[in-house]
Amino acid sequence: MYCGKKVRLRAYNKEDVVYAWKYINDEEIKKLLMPGIPYPLTLEEEEKWFQNQSAFKDTYNFAIETLEEGKYIGGCGINNLDWKNSVATVGIFIGDKDYLSKGYGTDAMNTLIGFIFNQMNINKVKLNVYSFNERAVKSYKKSGFKLEGTLRQEIFRDGKYYDEYVMGILREEYVKL
Repeated sequence: MYCGKKVRLRAYNKEDVVYAWKYINDEEIKKLLMPGIPYPLTLEEEEKWFQNQSAFKDTYNFAIETLEEGKYIGGCGINNLDWKNSVATVGIFIGDKDYLSKGYGTDAMNTLIGFIFNQMNINKVKLNVYSFNERAVKSYKKSGFKLEGTLRQEIFRDGKYYDEYVMGILREEYVKL
């Protein structure tokens, strides 16, 4: 387990699966995370995802729980590792809406990138975020991420095309923070 100021990153457990399934099927959350058609996932699909969790695949998924209550509120992790070039691609979501815009996501991201730089000896952490997800962009900037590029009109949501941002933080920038 890795602790921040507000959250703890830990392994997923079976009890989290139902909550993760509910969170990921929330219309707003799905719109912010999924590039494809926002179609609901079944509980069986979420259970299968849980059963396939393994650190041996170069993906590392963490449950995010609050330090105060020990409540599962979302997830984060490393979606892709490029060991040759020392780059990790990350993702995060806070599914419990009571914890949005209160610093839990920023703290979870800070804890995750600290783990990546300090334990994995990675040089760069990057992520992609949709331009309409202003809350996430603000949070990532607080964590030290910089805008590296814009994929113009990359995502179609609610009858309109939006940009997708590529953001990154280098080890040397993290150390300065």
